[in-house]
Amino acid sequence: MTRVVVSGAAGRMGETVCAAVDAAQDLELSGRADPTLDVGLERLLADADVVVDFTTPEAASDNVLACVAAGVHVVVGTTGFDLEQLNAAVERERRDGANVLVAPNFAIGAVLMMQLAAQAARQLSEVEIVELHHDGKLDAPSGTAKRTAKLIREAGGNVHEPIHSVRLPGLGAHQEVILGGQGETLTIRHDSVDRDSFMPGVLLAIRRVEELPDPFTVGLEKLF
Repeated sequence: MTRVVVSGAAGRMGETVCAAVDAAQDLELSGRADPTLDVGLERLLADADVVVDFTTPEAASDNVLACVAAGVHVVVGTTGFDLEQLNAAVERERRDGANVLVAPNFAIGAVLMMQLAAQAARQLSEVEIVELHHDGKLDAPSGTAKRTAKLIREAGGNVHEPIHSVRLPGLGAHQEVILGGQGETLTIRHDSVDRDSFMPGVLLAIRRVEELPDPFTVGLEKLF
């Protein structure tokens, strides 16, 4: 049994992750950390093999460093912090082979959307990204949109700035990548209409983070 602690357990995503871990036969929910529960993460690290972090951009980096310093693997769904700075800090602080996987999006379809967009940008290089989320999302553009833009640029595409961010009640998590060519456009869109859409990816990451060859990995596609 892999022992899992969820950080940000009282949030909407945290509660969904707790339920998914609790229902998995090969995983044990060994702790729930959240300020509203008056339970700090460091109190629970001795009982964790993997920590799943869905907190805030301000808290996530410190949480990750506390985990790797204790030799605990971390799966991070929080976005909005500096990945390069965190990567360098993880290299200094990690103990006992602790790995970090940061995934801007855990929905399998969203990861495929990003990969398909990067592939399409090799032929249709002018690209607009529109991301739409509920009005409670803290960062804009979203981590998914930033990751999509990075992959498209690496493939030779030209992502038009700014990335368009929509925040409205009633939305879930949505993104369109619109690619333009001579006399044609191609639109690749992904929609998450329920938080359960992220759970297969979260569980995959929990089960596989220990196997990653690098201590700091960005993108769920590295596990495909």
